[in-house]
Amino acid sequence: MPPSHLMPPTPVLQTPRLVLRPVRAKDAPVIQRRFPRWEVVRWLDAKIPWPYPADGAATHVASCLDEMTRGEKSHWAIIPKSGPADLIGTIGLWPDDGISRSQRGFWLDTEFHGKGLMSEAADRVTEYAFRKLGWSHLWLTNAQDNHASRRIKERQGARLVDLMIGQYVGGSASQMVWLLTRENWMARQAAYA
Repeated sequence: MPPSHLMPPTPVLQTPRLVLRPVRAKDAPVIQRRFPRWEVVRWLDAKIPWPYPADGAATHVASCLDEMTRGEKSHWAIIPKSGPADLIGTIGLWPDDGISRSQRGFWLDTEFHGKGLMSEAADRVTEYAFRKLGWSHLWLTNAQDNHASRRIKERQGARLVDLMIGQYVGGSASQMVWLLTRENWMARQAAYA
């Protein structure tokens, strides 16, 4: 990755209900407990091993830490301010490489679905990308049948630009490719204010 695209050290970010802090090694046992559920993984990238191995989270967290050290990606643990004290999901952000058309990824424990928490985390990470890092756009993707992920993109003001076949843990499926510009996101934020 060119030096101009290196990510700064991953900061702690906050929302009204969440603390987003950098993923750390001691998160692995919690991820191992919360992550390997079909409802969580079925629409994630097929590179994720399934069935999830006993060392899956430790291997994943080590990879995240390496990517943050090299300035390739930021990875945040999502912690609710009202509890529990450990993470309930993660969200990652990385620069546009000009190839993958994907710059953000996330997952959330099913116990916390339907409460707007991932929308809140995605908005805060998007704000960081546009306001702090000065990015002009984000490429975003989701499986077409992943309606919750799709709604987050629509609510943020992303524009659907392509449909292709994606490879997911659950198999091949139609993948939606979105472009979220800073201008569209800021206009949408102003409308919600």
